[in-house]
Amino acid sequence: MTGGSAALGVGTATTLVAGALACLRLPALPPSALLALLLAAGAAGWWRIRGRWRWVGAALTGFALCGLHAMASLGGQLPAAHERGDFTVTGRVTGLPEDEARRTRFQFRVDRDPALPEFLRGARLRLSWYDNEWSKEPSRRHELRPGAHWQLQVRLRAPRGLRNPGGFDAERHAMAARLAATGYVREQAEARQLAAARGIDAWRDRIAARITASVPGEASRYVRALALGDTRGLADQDWELLRANGLTHLIAISGFHVGMVAGFLAMLGAGLWRALPMLCSFVPRPQAAAAAAFLGALGYAAVAGFALPTVRTVLMIAVAVAARLSRRRLRIPESLALAAIAIVLVDPLVLLSAGFWLSFAGVAWLLWCLPRAGRRPLRDFLSSQWVATLGLLPLSAILFGQASLAGPVANLVAIPWWSLVVVPLSLVGTALEGLHAGWGGGAWRLAAAAFDLSWPLFGKLGSSPLALWWLSEARGFALPLALFAAFWLLLPGGIPGRPLALLLWLPLLWPDRQLPRHGEVELVVLDVGQGTSVLVRTAGHALLYDMGPAVRDGYDAGERAVVPALHALGVRRVDAMVASHGDADHAGGLAAVLRRFPAPRLLAPEGAGIDGAAACLAGEAWQRDGVRFRFLHPPLHFPYLRNEASCVLRIETAHGAVLLPGDIGEAVEERLVGRIPEELPAEVVLVPHHGSRHSSTPGFIAAAAPRLAMVSAGHGSRFGHPDPAVVARWRAAGTRVLDTAGGGALRVRMGAAGIVVEQERARRRRFWDATRAATRSAGVAAFLGAVSYGPLESTAGLAGPGSDTCWNWSRRAAGPCCPCCCCRRWPWRSSSNASGPCDAARCCPPASAAKCATGSAGAGSSTRPTSNPCAATPRWAHCWPACSTCATTRATRCASGSRTSAATSHTAWSATSMRSAPSPAPARCWACSAPSSA
Repeated sequence: MTGGSAALGVGTATTLVAGALACLRLPALPPSALLALLLAAGAAGWWRIRGRWRWVGAALTGFALCGLHAMASLGGQLPAAHERGDFTVTGRVTGLPEDEARRTRFQFRVDRDPALPEFLRGARLRLSWYDNEWSKEPSRRHELRPGAHWQLQVRLRAPRGLRNPGGFDAERHAMAARLAATGYVREQAEARQLAAARGIDAWRDRIAARITASVPGEASRYVRALALGDTRGLADQDWELLRANGLTHLIAISGFHVGMVAGFLAMLGAGLWRALPMLCSFVPRPQAAAAAAFLGALGYAAVAGFALPTVRTVLMIAVAVAARLSRRRLRIPESLALAAIAIVLVDPLVLLSAGFWLSFAGVAWLLWCLPRAGRRPLRDFLSSQWVATLGLLPLSAILFGQASLAGPVANLVAIPWWSLVVVPLSLVGTALEGLHAGWGGGAWRLAAAAFDLSWPLFGKLGSSPLALWWLSEARGFALPLALFAAFWLLLPGGIPGRPLALLLWLPLLWPDRQLPRHGEVELVVLDVGQGTSVLVRTAGHALLYDMGPAVRDGYDAGERAVVPALHALGVRRVDAMVASHGDADHAGGLAAVLRRFPAPRLLAPEGAGIDGAAACLAGEAWQRDGVRFRFLHPPLHFPYLRNEASCVLRIETAHGAVLLPGDIGEAVEERLVGRIPEELPAEVVLVPHHGSRHSSTPGFIAAAAPRLAMVSAGHGSRFGHPDPAVVARWRAAGTRVLDTAGGGALRVRMGAAGIVVEQERARRRRFWDATRAATRSAGVAAFLGAVSYGPLESTAGLAGPGSDTCWNWSRRAAGPCCPCCCCRRWPWRSSSNASGPCDAARCCPPASAAKCATGSAGAGSSTRPTSNPCAATPRWAHCWPACSTCATTRATRCASGSRTSAATSHTAWSATSMRSAPSPAPARCWACSAPSSA
């Protein structure tokens, strides 16, 4: 092999890709100067050093080039100082705008106007134009046309997405697509069109409109997708059915379609040169056919809007054409390697695309497993389906978390029928329409008729419950094991031990779900934006508390976030669902979740308007796998007051308790503290109402006294959740506060090892994470610090009993006996007392209240009290006396927030009556629940 061919061989392509992949795995980018130095050294080694050391140069080149591309993409994103800023921009609409019920989504390329801020010049934006429901003027969003030049006033924010197990990584997608910001059109009155639509996208939009007018019925949207790559008409249900049948690679323009067009034009060119032999004197026939193939592929890629799969195919065809024009013979593996090198050198971030891996892996499997020239076309076709299904299953499982069991059968019909009948007719109609308006209608209608003949079969296959197999997230070693198993199974006959290869699939297809043990509980607070959804798992059961938001503009967190997360976490069945109340940010995703996980038990407040739901009532309790569940609110006959009627769920284990309060506000919090303070202490609390300033009263915080408080809220919430003052109150009480906006989904396991906390963003640290902008390229120190960032967070388990220990409520553990439990709540405590034994002389009530305050039976006792006697707090409007047993003075009672808890009549409920309850009868002590003697 010559030096030039060795420099561009399969080994070089593999190491180049490996180097780029290594960069994409980093938690932070190296400094730009270091990347430039690595690129220079790698390029020099690649071309000047012979032997296998050349591969090291290729790896360094891939690493550095990928880092520089990523740095340029992230550096072009909206600076944090201009987050949620308003700008007036001019530019062109790119791509095809997507019209929805209440909005139009579109991409916008900003002009390089010197009058604009530098960070916006030439920026690519993804915008939404919403209807103004309060304006009498009709919306102008339907005037948007691809290629049109507009002036718009927009509000922008840097690309930001949700982060959940199995969820779509919007920040990674934004970086790969060079997206600078997202936002929406701010003022319709300021919008004006500066120039009419023009360009290839405008032509595609016109042809799409003609297909819709020419083809009646639902098949028109599929003809648009096959002919133009226009998938705007496909609903979520359509994509779901296509995924179940494994047909998504056929419905939109893919590399296969580009290759088919290129092959047709190559045959056309060769036929023309045969018919006119004199043309051979100018250009030989093979070179002419190759040039025609490339021009056809390039033109069709332009018709498809230069979608990523078409660009990859054009590059691969360009490599083959270049070899043919230079009269060099290339083996197919070398052609594939050259195409991979060309693609990675042009855009190394393409490695983040699933299509890159599926297309190259599919071709590689077919080249390796199938004979080069088959004399049995039918057998070769069936073999190719078997090879593609088995060989790509590991990648599909890792990339999409699912595998289509109906795919092999569906593709046996769809590939020959759609590819040889439906797609060619669609393309012929498009070509004829391009020549003259109205000529393409007949071909399009024939394509639709052919499509309708096959669609009922796919509808039946895809609707089967066994059609789509959802897989939970597997560990890193599962993919190479499964790929090796596929390689082993696809070896020629006679290889011994092939059935044993099936065992290597087990870590991928049936991964360890790491369920809690008996008596333990795991919570996953999902990142659903401005809403709530919490998965509660025990050893053998699952409960879903709220299902996330759904809004009228089409976003449904139940479909987009909750369902994929449940599949990724290995949830096979949801035993019960609790809709804390009927607001859209809590119960909006219920319908989507119920479609995938029909729950036998559904609970919600009475009057919430949720069909089929039983009422959640205070006092209702049940037990699963050693874990006790109990509703604390609302009581019987409580009217539906939306937030104030939220189902408050308490979960108790031998290792601590969890409190899920929904969206309750101050009134219900005060009522719970006054009536059932012994039920409120918990190690983990979901902060009420997303951290609203109208909730999380000091009394409730002190009564719950958690070690961990979790906030479920959206980034940049327009409601200001969580309120900074609320977060400060929780932290002042010694509670650690985590939120989904900053950490993504929060996974908390409560067991014998204590409380183990895992944040989704911390679990998979990547340099494109929107929350880690400061360490993306902040220098060598930041880079090394990010790379060496510590392991997952956890809290220590509960201390064991001892002869000189008592239960210390300030530490939530048995420890050195402390004369009070107020250390971390009283503002004058010393910093040294925050985590250790408190100093009675500095921060405790009078010594006469020592036993009551500690809740201990005396020095040396390690018995955990049934309730926290320091669960009250100052700032009560009134103070009630405690019993004489507690021997506390009235001043002490008021300072510690003492208050009676008594039964209250359930008549005339209102927010006001919850604050000023009827007179207690009989009054009970806030500390020991004995009848009050004061």
